[in-house]
Amino acid sequence: MVTNKEVRDMSPAEKEAFHQQAEARIKTFSYRRPEMGQRPKEFAPLCRSELLRIVVQVIKDGGENNLHYHTHSDTAWMVLRGRARFYGVGDKLLGELGPHEGILLPGGSRYWFEKVGDDDYLEILQMIGIESNSAAPPERINLERHKAWMQDDYLQVYEQGPVVAQK
Repeated sequence: MVTNKEVRDMSPAEKEAFHQQAEARIKTFSYRRPEMGQRPKEFAPLCRSELLRIVVQVIKDGGENNLHYHTHSDTAWMVLRGRARFYGVGDKLLGELGPHEGILLPGGSRYWFEKVGDDDYLEILQMIGIESNSAAPPERINLERHKAWMQDDYLQVYEQGPVVAQK
């Protein structure tokens, strides 16, 4: 990643090359709700770069419903449709969100969330900002057992030590 100071120190030709390289990576994206299968949750990835990931999660039941946290990244969530409750340690309510409401969870924040209300599903936008100065990749670290449907390897990483019993 190039800093502002480094850009200011570039020659006009270097600066133009810098801008052209960045502009060559511009992408447009759109969202179409995925078909809901048997799983309680489906994902619609919208875009991804070195520093940013944006996904819509569509949830029939549950949510990110085991206590966990993320390293080397901040996550913002915004409800598009339905309602969600976000909880912290000891099931402390962090917020209940409806359409067009969101929450920022800085890296290291322990949380879980669930779909609530009568809507058929929760549609929630997840925006992940990744630390640019970290040599380590961002990770999801579970503090409680993951759910059976959470089969991807990255969803099954735990802190060392005993796993907290599942609710």
